[in-house]
Amino acid sequence: MNRYIILLGVALCCHPAMAQFELLGTADYMPSGCILLTPNQRYAEGIAYSTEKLDLKGYFEIEFDIYLGDKDDLGADGITFVIHDDPRKFQAFGTYGEGIGYGRFNANFVSGNFIAPSVAVEFDTYQNAFQNDPYSDHVAFLVNGSSYHTEYWNNEDQQFNLEDDQMHNFRFSWNPETYEIIVRLDNTIVYQGKQNLIDDIFNGNTEVIWGFTSSTGNKYNLQYFCFRRIAYQPSPQSASEIFGSEAE
Repeated sequence: MNRYIILLGVALCCHPAMAQFELLGTADYMPSGCILLTPNQRYAEGIAYSTEKLDLKGYFEIEFDIYLGDKDDLGADGITFVIHDDPRKFQAFGTYGEGIGYGRFNANFVSGNFIAPSVAVEFDTYQNAFQNDPYSDHVAFLVNGSSYHTEYWNNEDQQFNLEDDQMHNFRFSWNPETYEIIVRLDNTIVYQGKQNLIDDIFNGNTEVIWGFTSSTGNKYNLQYFCFRRIAYQPSPQSASEIFGSEAE
């Protein structure tokens, strides 16, 4: 057992910020190596998907920095981090504006463009009544292309603001043994829950697409992300295959 633990530690690997992305809409590479999602203009929508899929059979943590603009009251709409198995694959997109390029306008009316099956973390910078948004900027966990949410994180601050002309660090981790998802923003846990992604969301599929969506409406902001790393830890079965029976 001790040898197995040591080997798993060795097997933990990090992919540096060298991921390649499929870009849609207004998304584009920036000279810094970051990826622009929306320019500082109205009715823009940008999407970037990694060409390397996630393997949900093993533990992973993904980290990136996001920039949500410098206009508060006049800014919109935000960024989502999305994991999906939409039939459109690398061409999947949702509604602009309050859909943030991921979801749809009305949770009770399934029409238009949205990304499903999927889960997403939204960094929402504009209040929309149809999505049950609070007055402040906030973070929320979304499922299957619906932007409507009943829970959110805003640090219990109705003046909470992500459009502060600053970079914000974001980490998303998944544990396939406990089904636990943890989301951190600037080293603070902003969402922690359990969801069997493989069976409940992706119908048994373990290879899924991940990426980022963003949009603006009549109000707008410059919005982009900088990918930092993915850290993987293989499942016990994978470790056994790699290291042989001694890993058992």
